[in-house]
Amino acid sequence: MLFLFGSVKESKAQFESVKDSVVQLYGIVMTADSLVGIPAVSITIKGSNRGTISNNQGVFSIVVLKGDEIEFTHVSFKTKAAVVPRNLEGNQHSMVQLMVEDTTYLPVTIIKPRPSPQQFERDFVNMKVSDDDIEIARRNNDVAKRRVLAKNLPADGSEASSMQFRNIATRASYTGQIPPMNIFNPAAWSEFIQAWKRGDFKRRD
Repeated sequence: MLFLFGSVKESKAQFESVKDSVVQLYGIVMTADSLVGIPAVSITIKGSNRGTISNNQGVFSIVVLKGDEIEFTHVSFKTKAAVVPRNLEGNQHSMVQLMVEDTTYLPVTIIKPRPSPQQFERDFVNMKVSDDDIEIARRNNDVAKRRVLAKNLPADGSEASSMQFRNIATRASYTGQIPPMNIFNPAAWSEFIQAWKRGDFKRRD
């Protein structure tokens, strides 16, 4: 009985310790030069997979632990980091994080004109243009393409369940006797010959 009471007391002490270390961190991310809220800033806890993003006004809120290192990242600004104080009193902490714009240098691109209108016309006519979404969808809806996709498409949950139930029903129907073989079925042979003529059994790379 004393052992059980001691375990409960120890668990309660651990719970109180963890509860005291949890902090509700909230604040705003702003530009360092003009103090304007920055939207879509990623606020992550370093070393974990938890995080959040700032809203349209740069305001954020996240649950952290005392001593956690918080990273602020944005594609247009330099990454900043902040640490939640370990000796923080209470379970709430606010901060204003300033970020400095980062300059991204793109590689040099040199644009040269064609030497003559005739060469431009030749290159323009022979240029390979990538297919748009409509053309890709049209190709995917081709009968032959759909047949190939249907062969390689695995059955979903509903189809797999129906197939399993059909197999169980077939085995139950022919319990104690030999089930019929399609090799003697004229309809099956007719379907096989038609599939052979269509080229269903040809190997496609």
